Amino acid sequence: MTAGRALAAAAVVLSLLALAGAPAVRADGDPASDVLLGESVFYPYSPPVAPAVSRALDRETALAARVHFPIKVALIGSPVDLGVIPSLFGKPQQYADFLDQEISFQGTRQPLLVVMAAGYGTRGVPPAAAAAAAGLAKPASTASTDLARAAITAVRAMARAAGHPLPASGSGAGPAGASSGTSGPSAALLAAVIAAALAGAVAVVAVRRRAGAR
Repeated sequence: MTAGRALAAAAVVLSLLALAGAPAVRADGDPASDVLLGESVFYPYSPPVAPAVSRALDRETALAARVHFPIKVALIGSPVDLGVIPSLFGKPQQYADFLDQEISFQGTRQPLLVVMAAGYGTRGVPPAAAAAAAGLAKPASTASTDLARAAITAVRAMARAAGHPLPASGSGAGPAGASSGTSGPSAALLAAVIAAALAGAVAVVAVRRRAGAR
């Protein structure tokens, strides 16, 4: 294969990856653990969270980090969101215990909130914050957007109970104000996939050129 053909093949790969989006990256043992290493929220595969609500949850976690309560949130809408451990679906605290081992390092506990239709699971937070989450009503339904709305309420309640109250947030994503549509795949994840594919294509071209020069 010539260098030109190798680059053409790489272009095809990049196009397919762009179409596939984040699910291709998530298809592993425990999707949330990979995502939460670099992001604050893991969103369900399907159905996507309404954009206004996902933006509001992203804002809440950013606000929490600013007031020294850097919580990670995992929204689990179905067994498929748990990868190879679907048996933990409907068991938010057990999954929180598992996920904590994946994202906490060197003895430092990462504040964590898991939201399922069955309720909430927490790790790495003060007892008062865990109690605040446990005292909340369960999400309104199994819908991804309702899980995200419940997470917004939970993050605020937990931060307040932990002594790090969040400032007032903007409007537009409350239970009655969610817009329709979908929340697209993470730009960071997609960029990482494309960068990896491009690096592979460049490596192929370099190898072919060295072989041709011999």
